[in-house]
Amino acid sequence: MISSRDLMTDKKLLGSHFDADSWNAWLVLLAGFEGLELDDDELELWQLLTGRETAPSVPADELWLVIGRRGGKSFISALLAVFEACFRDHVSKLSVGEVATVLVISADRKQARTVFRYVTGFLHSNPMLEALITREDKESIELSNRCVIEIGTASFRSTRGYTLAAVIADEIAFWRNEESANPDREIINALRPALATLNGKLIALSSPYSRRGELWEHYRRYHAQEHPSIIVAKAPSKLMNPTLPDRIIEQAKERDLAAAMAEYEAEFRNDIESFIDADILYRATRSEPEIIPAMSRCRYVAFVDPAGGGADGFALAIGHREPSGKVIIDLVTERTRTNPASVTEEYARLLWQYDLKTVTGDRYAGQWVSNEFQRHGVDYIFAEKNRSEIYLDALAMLNSGQLELPPNEKMLRQFQNLERRTSRGGRDTIDHPPGLHDDLANAAAGIAVTLSEYQQATAAPPISL
Repeated sequence: MISSRDLMTDKKLLGSHFDADSWNAWLVLLAGFEGLELDDDELELWQLLTGRETAPSVPADELWLVIGRRGGKSFISALLAVFEACFRDHVSKLSVGEVATVLVISADRKQARTVFRYVTGFLHSNPMLEALITREDKESIELSNRCVIEIGTASFRSTRGYTLAAVIADEIAFWRNEESANPDREIINALRPALATLNGKLIALSSPYSRRGELWEHYRRYHAQEHPSIIVAKAPSKLMNPTLPDRIIEQAKERDLAAAMAEYEAEFRNDIESFIDADILYRATRSEPEIIPAMSRCRYVAFVDPAGGGADGFALAIGHREPSGKVIIDLVTERTRTNPASVTEEYARLLWQYDLKTVTGDRYAGQWVSNEFQRHGVDYIFAEKNRSEIYLDALAMLNSGQLELPPNEKMLRQFQNLERRTSRGGRDTIDHPPGLHDDLANAAAGIAVTLSEYQQATAAPPISL
């Protein structure tokens, strides 16, 4: 039976794409995962990569790889997809009309396209493999052996309904989207049952990020453990790809040591952590309604997080303070991919419903937002505190039970996705992860801080009249 090691070394298969010396660490990892016998030198390298004393004598079910950037992960993802689809026979376990899917899931469409190009290149580079193709499009390739290689992105909704021969979870540490604060956990939990019918393999490869998520949890629990079915390996870029120039790594360390240690040395970052505990967040959230209509007895304030169009949201929050001192966020709303001028006009009308003639926000786009609101009879006040300071003050109010949030799921996910980064000087920066947004969360937090500052600046808080 052909192994993935054979696929990488046999020139009649895909061996011409791999130089044996530079890909040696990958050859050892995949051989150990498949339960192949290792010689003494390979066993020593296996021990270095996995922290395990012995290599499995039978194939494992899951392989989790914490590998530095430029270590060859996407190339190997494509190779494994081809191997699992072309060289394993699943027909006897399939029902009539059913197909076995090898699903390669990437962090985003750009990364997915990269892996897919490698898959396509492998298949078309070998006449025997190319002959298996019966249909292909931009995201999938159907084979004559009733297997499909399909490329997708990390979305909980798009990963159900498959009979899976294998899952390749590419760059799993960076799976983030607006659907969930924990997409990696939810997607993996949904995929495991789909792997059961065909005894499919789960292979997760990624550069590390913060000490949370499925990659971190599997590393923490299973690295250097002699688990019978789960293998976790960890290696810096240079070990997996000896051809990577040293200057690339050294220059990255000079720019940002913490980031470079994660990207090239495969060390999980200890300067990034979750900003807010989910339990605290949901205890602060009312069950209903999502929007509290304007009431004549309340005095309101508003905070806006402007945007100039595109994917960023132009968000608005309105809130008030109760006689008890508790801050209530009455509503949060946003508009995306629309004309900012028309959104400003719409928000001005909404502010008037709450008897508001002022709105607070940051200095985004200079005077443009301020001038646009003034055109509609609303004064724009620049916030004194920056984004991180606003979040830190809002967190204190959440922890003390002095802030009530509306049941807006998108806003809650944005809060839960926020990250706290601590600099060498001890200064905290609070922001959303790369590729995500925090417009609604920022507007809601801005209300809490605005009302807190208002209370400090006046003899009495703006409560019921």
